[in-house]
Amino acid sequence: MAARPPILRRVLQSCTRQSISPQLGLTTRSFSSSTPTSSPPASAQQQHASPGTSTTHFGFETVPESEKQHRVAEVFTSVAESYDRMNDLMSFGWHRVWKDHFVRTLNPGFSPLSSPPQSPQHILDIAGGTGDIAFRLLHHAHNANANPSVRVTVSDINPSMLAVGKQRSLSLPAAQQASLSWLEANAEDLSSCTPLHSAPGTPTVPIPDASVDLYTVAFGIRNFTSIPAALREAHRVLKPGGVFACLEFSKADDHPLFNAVYKRWSFGAIPLIGQLVAGDRDSYQYLVESIERFPSQEEFRQMIVDAGFVVGGKGYENLTGGVAAIHRGMKRRE
Repeated sequence: MAARPPILRRVLQSCTRQSISPQLGLTTRSFSSSTPTSSPPASAQQQHASPGTSTTHFGFETVPESEKQHRVAEVFTSVAESYDRMNDLMSFGWHRVWKDHFVRTLNPGFSPLSSPPQSPQHILDIAGGTGDIAFRLLHHAHNANANPSVRVTVSDINPSMLAVGKQRSLSLPAAQQASLSWLEANAEDLSSCTPLHSAPGTPTVPIPDASVDLYTVAFGIRNFTSIPAALREAHRVLKPGGVFACLEFSKADDHPLFNAVYKRWSFGAIPLIGQLVAGDRDSYQYLVESIERFPSQEEFRQMIVDAGFVVGGKGYENLTGGVAAIHRGMKRRE
């Protein structure tokens, strides 16, 4: 039998040797240094927050809300250049299949309910980072629906991720490049956005109420400090009849054996792949933990409803046994 490649051999060794906890079979690590260490007890994970401080989670840690945004920014600044390559390794390429399906189901460029026929369609791609979803949206609109009037605004809180996407967009056809704009913005407050590469002192620009036909967010919402706040902003900026669409990692709890193998891979292999391929174990440990902490499909569906959206039927579509899911909601038409 041929010898396994060194990286694969080390990954498999990590998966088989990983220590497991009684409940989930998970091992956590500290984010305070580049050297992985055992996670402190749950009570110690609260130490970052003072009594009375509003808190949220950063992976398995509990941190002040004011701290999470900064720490998430550090993660994505660190992984920006290797993010797409790592997504391939982490998902065995499945993220590309999920994204293609996500865009096909949205059918961008087809006349939306939120605008009169033949009107330009405005899509806001939140946490759009390296442009993976935005480029697919434009390709579908231009080629499947022959609609070059679609405009896509790519928004991300991290300028390093946006810079990677802007550079990648230079390989697109000129007509598609002209349909893109890039904004540095916090999804929880879209009233104050900064165009990418703006000169110091450039005034911020708001995303107005009822100005967007389609709001997309793929593999980003679990990193937000306040998901309810982001959902309320999505509802604000969408036109009546506009659609909120989210692709996110989810729960495969209906398939226990598959779920156990998936978690073993996630916590045993993905951080090691991050170390070997990107030189950054801690950031990928956080990404795995953030997936584990994200609400279940039913819980997230209820959050979408609570933000004011109309959800049809079950409200979500499971992909690959629930490893990922697509959620959709519509802003009620007046």
